[in-house]
Amino acid sequence: MLTLAADIEVLARFGRALADPIRCRILLDLREAPAHPADLADTLDISRTRLSNHLACLRDCGLVVAVPVGRRTRYELADERLGHALDDLRTAVVAVEADKNCVDADEKGCC
Repeated sequence: MLTLAADIEVLARFGRALADPIRCRILLDLREAPAHPADLADTLDISRTRLSNHLACLRDCGLVVAVPVGRRTRYELADERLGHALDDLRTAVVAVEADKNCVDADEKGCC
């Protein structure tokens, strides 16, 4: 059962990361190439403070790593296989009835 619990935790972390559109955009950008926070903030048109919070979440989830480069820090995906997983998820066909949302869609801003 330990393996199952570990597998569930990994998927839950990935789900938490993907639950926010900005974090999704960060992951998709990092899928293309490593980047410095200032460049990511400019690309995503968000404040550096807001970006920093999202990068901290992605680090805590184990999906990105901070790599010191001189006096700067560059971010990249923690594992190259994450890029493949993102591509698979992005291109997967999800069957959803057009007139159905989850029960909490309005309150939680999902779906």
